[in-house]
Amino acid sequence: MTAQRYAVVGGGIIGAAVARRLLELRPDAQVTLLEKEDRLAAHQTGRNSGVVHAGLYYLPGSLKALLCRRGVHLLKDFCAEKGIAYDEIGKVLVALDAEEEQRLDAIAERARANGVPGVRILDRAELTELEPHVTGIAGLHSPTTAIVDYTAITRALAADAEARGATIRTGFAVTGLQHTTGTPDEEVVVRGASGEELVVDEVVLCAGLQVDRLAELAGDDHAPRIVPFRGEYFALVPEKRSLVNGLVYPVPDPRYPFLGVHLTPRFDGEVLVGPNAVLALAREGYRRRDVSVPELAEIVRYAGFRRFARQHWKTGIAEMRGSLSKRTFTAAAQRYVPELTVSDLVPATAGIRAQALENDGSLVDDFRITRTGAVVAVRNAPSPAATSSLAIAEHIVDTLLGRVPDS
Repeated sequence: MTAQRYAVVGGGIIGAAVARRLLELRPDAQVTLLEKEDRLAAHQTGRNSGVVHAGLYYLPGSLKALLCRRGVHLLKDFCAEKGIAYDEIGKVLVALDAEEEQRLDAIAERARANGVPGVRILDRAELTELEPHVTGIAGLHSPTTAIVDYTAITRALAADAEARGATIRTGFAVTGLQHTTGTPDEEVVVRGASGEELVVDEVVLCAGLQVDRLAELAGDDHAPRIVPFRGEYFALVPEKRSLVNGLVYPVPDPRYPFLGVHLTPRFDGEVLVGPNAVLALAREGYRRRDVSVPELAEIVRYAGFRRFARQHWKTGIAEMRGSLSKRTFTAAAQRYVPELTVSDLVPATAGIRAQALENDGSLVDDFRITRTGAVVAVRNAPSPAATSSLAIAEHIVDTLLGRVPDS
């Protein structure tokens, strides 16, 4: 019997995890990991804050909740196996007023339903003991929330896949996906921008910011569409990094789609402040001056984006104000750490969130994985996708192989 041939498109952490998982279960398979850049983890994986989310917010029973909790265990074990630092520095949600304090109880209940260990409500004195420089009237503490280097994890996953026989091809930008006809078994021709062709039996699209385009090439639905939101960060100057001991987050407001500015210590010692969330003017527009007129026109033409913009224009204006004014950005952080000053923040690397929007303007909240014939597409995988990556890989490969999911 001829070995099954797979192409995994996208060399971020999910793509690398899928390639590794395929060969873990099917050692005789031919697996090719395709990445359009000259290196792995070039986009969302390599530009996120490095947080391993514990699963506080997600709807119990959703893919996010299930795969996040499974992913935490798999990721922690993988880091231990590979000698990659995994630091449980903990996270506190800080309530600034009575309304936010009331929301903490519901979040704590959801977190416990998801199986998050050690979650507890803090009063003002307990919050001050945990984070002496943070102001607030109450908090919710998640002691097992951790930080890691997701780029290092991606490289280790890819190295494992290669050791098992995978081929990794960088600089391969997929421009076509054609299902063959007239053959006993369906095949997919994967075409590259330079005229390369790869014929495989099944394809997995883990292409992040480009996944909706590729999924549509494979015959999947037009919607949901990916809309890129740039998350801009500042970093604390080294002498002010000690102002926080762990991750300091706001209490999520269910009326708004994004979380707001928070403080995030990283595996390299840096402390990030941010992100905001502004519309990127190109799918990979990491800088304000990165503008693609065709991509921007595509976003504006999409009815789902126009409906979203009508619903959240006030929030959008506030986010733009923070983007254009360092003083405004600093003021958002000062609500939690009053000692911060404008001079304590220096510019840091921005990231892009690949957020799927429905035709009706609603955000796709949960992970969404679709199948069109021989092509499986990860249509929506925002945070906590990196945390959940090994569990997402299990889920995808179970789908491909028709397996009963691991418990």
